Formats: sequence, C-alpha cells, structure tokens
Amino acid sequence: MNQTPMKNDRKINRVLYVVTVTMLLAISVVIAVTSVASRKKKQNAPEVNPPVSQTEEVTVKTPESTAPLTTDRRAETVSPETEKTPETSYEASDADPTSAEPPRFILPVLGVLSKNHDTENQVYSQTMNDYRVHTGIDITTNENAPVYAAADGVVSKIWDDPLMGKCIAISHSGNVYTVYKNLSDEAVSGIEEGASVSSGQLIAAVGNTAMVEIAEEPHLHFEMTAAEVSVDPLEYFDESALVSLTIDASYES
Repeated sequence: MNQTPMKNDRKINRVLYVVTVTMLLAISVVIAVTSVASRKKKQNAPEVNPPVSQTEEVTVKTPESTAPLTTDRRAETVSPETEKTPETSYEASDADPTSAEPPRFILPVLGVLSKNHDTENQVYSQTMNDYRVHTGIDITTNENAPVYAAADGVVSKIWDDPLMGKCIAISHSGNVYTVYKNLSDEAVSGIEEGASVSSGQLIAAVGNTAMVEIAEEPHLHFEMTAAEVSVDPLEYFDESALVSLTIDASYES
C-alpha cells in the first residue's frame, strides 16, 4: 500500500524537473536569439552620430579684426586741423613751393625807415599813445607813392583790416610771405587773389588807412613771415637795396 504513493511522487518530481529544465533551456534559447538579432540590427543600422574621433574639426573663419569698437562717441570724432590765425599767418597758395629757397627781395617802396621790426621790445605808438610790439617795418614816404612786389610770387590774400587798413599778402618760394599794409583803397588793375606777380611789379599805393598808425606820416607798413614766423624784413634785403633806406631817428625816440 505504501510503495504506490511513493512511486507516484517520484514520477511527479521527475516530470516537474524535466519541465523546469525544458523551460530554462527554452528561455536561454529565446535570450540568445534575441541578443543575436539585436546585434545584427545594430550592425546594419546607419550611424547617426559618428564617434567623436571620426568627426572632422570645423573651423569657422571670422572677418579680420578692424578698429576696436567703443561706446565713447569722442573716439569716433575726427578733430579737424585747427587753422592758424595769428597776425603773421596768411592763406597758402598752390604756387608756393615750400621746399625751395627764398628769392632775393627788393625794397617795396622808396622812403625812410621810421620804425624797426621788434616782436620782443615794445615800440611807442603815437596814435595809441602806448607801447606795443611792431611786427614789421615802417617806411615813411609820400601818400600815393607806388608800392611794388618785393619778389616774384602769387597774391594770396587781399583784405581790409580794422586796425591796419588795406592789406595785401603775397606768397613766395621758401614758405615766405610779404605783407603790405596801410595801403590806398584804390585797387591796381590785375592785382587780385591768385594773380601771379613779378618782382618790382606795381601792386598798390601808400595810403592812410591804418587806424592804429594814422597819427604818423604816410608810410608803408611792411611785414615778412618765414614758416609762419614773423621775421625782420631788413635781414632779407642785400646791402645795395638798403643804401637809400636811411633811419629817421625822430620816429624811434
């Protein structure tokens, strides 16, 4: 009676064992097949993102650097050159070769030297009753006496000065200018800004238009500048030109 149940139990256990092993084998086969299929899919699938080591370095070219930007508006403002406006500065002329040597000068008018050039020591002014620097020389002569160009050049400026009256500036080679002041209001034909003049050519007549020197005898106030610096005209005349230019001491006292 007892042997039959035990045999049945053994059979059941065997069956269970065989079923379990079979299931485990089946599961293993499924896992293996799934793994193989997954590998094949990965091998056949295209690479969307290639490995970093296979990518080419991309270089982005930027435009060449220019001047640094700035928020300061002052840095964007170009300051124009300030035009020099001292009394001894006049408009430049295209016909003025600054690299050339200054020409030889002649006396612009016949007369007597009544006042010297002096930009350091003040000279007494009869009209203004005071002492002031004198940027030219005064040559006393007759009113309406002819005034000549002291050298070849170009008329660079003609103007009416409120203190020195009618004025003419002529540019010469070597960046030299001669300036004729206290002229007559009557113009000479052909003498205009931009006109070329020759040494000794008539350009004006002595007048009485300089208000700051009106108390003096009729005279030509004659100035010279070299490189925009006031110079003594007497240093530019040779001895032969100065023979007739004697000094009137009465105007120097």
